[in-house]
Amino acid sequence: MFSNISRFFVWIIMALVMVGLIGFGSVNFGGSGQSIGKVGDTEIDASAYFRELNAEFQGWQQQTGQNLTMAEAQEIGLDQRVLSRVVAITAVENETDRLGLSVGDQNLASRVTEIPAFQGPNGQFDRDTYDFVLEQSGLTAREFEETLRLEVARTILAGAVTSDLEMPDVYTDTLFGWARETRDFTWAPVTRSALEEPLPEPTEADLEAYYEANPDDFTTPETRQITYGWLKPEDVLDEIPMDDTQLQALYDQRIDEFQVPERRLVERLVFGSADEAQAAADRIEAGETTFDQEVQARGLSLSDVDMGDVTRRALGQAGEPIFALDAPGVVGPIETDLGPALFRMNAILSAQETSFEEVRDQLFEEYAADAARRLVRTRATEIDEMMAGGATLEELAAEGLITVDTIGYFDGNQDGIAAYAPFREAASEASESDFPEVTELEDGSVFALRLDEITPPALQPLDEVRDAVVAGWEAQTLTEALVARAEALIPQFESGAEAPSTVGLTEVLEEDIARTSFIQGTPSTMIETAFEMEEGTWQVVSGDGQVVVLGLTDVNAPDQDSAEAQEIKTTFGARVSQQIAADVQDAFAAALEADAGVTLDQAMINAVHANFP
Repeated sequence: MFSNISRFFVWIIMALVMVGLIGFGSVNFGGSGQSIGKVGDTEIDASAYFRELNAEFQGWQQQTGQNLTMAEAQEIGLDQRVLSRVVAITAVENETDRLGLSVGDQNLASRVTEIPAFQGPNGQFDRDTYDFVLEQSGLTAREFEETLRLEVARTILAGAVTSDLEMPDVYTDTLFGWARETRDFTWAPVTRSALEEPLPEPTEADLEAYYEANPDDFTTPETRQITYGWLKPEDVLDEIPMDDTQLQALYDQRIDEFQVPERRLVERLVFGSADEAQAAADRIEAGETTFDQEVQARGLSLSDVDMGDVTRRALGQAGEPIFALDAPGVVGPIETDLGPALFRMNAILSAQETSFEEVRDQLFEEYAADAARRLVRTRATEIDEMMAGGATLEELAAEGLITVDTIGYFDGNQDGIAAYAPFREAASEASESDFPEVTELEDGSVFALRLDEITPPALQPLDEVRDAVVAGWEAQTLTEALVARAEALIPQFESGAEAPSTVGLTEVLEEDIARTSFIQGTPSTMIETAFEMEEGTWQVVSGDGQVVVLGLTDVNAPDQDSAEAQEIKTTFGARVSQQIAADVQDAFAAALEADAGVTLDQAMINAVHANFP
């Protein structure tokens, strides 16, 4: 148990050190106490709550790259989760006090000296390092050792509660057997050619019955009749003048893109001394070795020595000899900032010079596109002000400020302007009493819309959707006929009197099919059905417009004793045991809280929260 406790301590110490380095010791919650409440007779340390909360904030920032505010943390319940965790820890601490469970000074000293954070260069406990680390953490030795003593006691009690919690073999064996079991089966598609009689022609009564039974298929969705104004950057491109002064400035800003100097693809292998570098150069020159082999001999890969494409200036002293090469080769040794090095030049990249005149039109297109977006934003402000003054979309269109059009919008419509998510959202939420508002889209265009009318869902007359009704009836009738034919064949397959191939069906044999497998051209439920069947039985499976007959041949149990199986079961059992242990500890802490009673000081909790943005 103590080895596990020791590892736990290392984590605690490193966490304290990291917190200390960001100024944990400078936090002052004010008032005469440093408690945010009590569990029984034990105070809930305000600093512990701050430390846990701060760690959550840092974790959020590391995971998302964004800083979290306290208001946002409270909105997602992060503060309550941390508070619950700190209260649970205090509840266990209160119980250790009640039981008189503690750790002696000798054991405590042994734990402290084993913590790597307190060890010196020789790997032994160092008092100066110990004092420095604690000072950086904002803790005195007494405070730290008392915290450590409490941690040990809590860990011992928690370990006693969850000791010997291991998954029985029958549990992991059963789950592994279920997950890794495979099936061998035969399936055959049942198609129109398997029918003994052709499908009948639908009567009017058949079509009416199908139409009445499937009204959703022939009902138009709720449609929102919308008038919208749309202003796009391309609508104002002809208003952007071609200003050579600005284009020249843009060209000058991007001169590195248009005036690319001559470069070389270069690799650099650095040595510890000039003698080592010269010896390697001599071996390469004599053909005894190659540059690649010298790189490998140094324990490096080509990616470690690759400099990419570099200019003469970037190579410093090596620039002159490398650029003097008119074909790939090795030069050196050459003294560099990193030491003597050999250089291999792999390719010559010629200089690329593109004049202003050559890219003038390209620069204008880019400049005009950006200028048009800015002009649209400027004009959007004008449009918004005019609509606020009572101007209609049609009046704005008459002024030439926008283009007006209409759309019958319904859920799922993504045609035209409805391809933009902001428009779909606005169209879905608009009411007839709303005034149009300008909204910007991701491509720089803007729109404003007006809801004119809502047309409720309506069942279309049969005569208007007759072709769709006929198609639907035929598909349903065909599926029913195929299922009936397949069901009639099942008894013959199970008795062995017939096989799918003898009645004109195309058999497919599948072996070692897992639960997670997928077989193209079959109903999506076929694999699931195969794992519900017994050996020697047949079933009809339909779905996704397909009908198949399915016969289960063999159930293949996995090897429970293979090295892979043992590793998987051991890892899974350990993970589940840990999860159960955590659940047991949570339940134990909750019981302790209920028994001892919890009181919280909201004012002090708010004082802790005030330390966060």
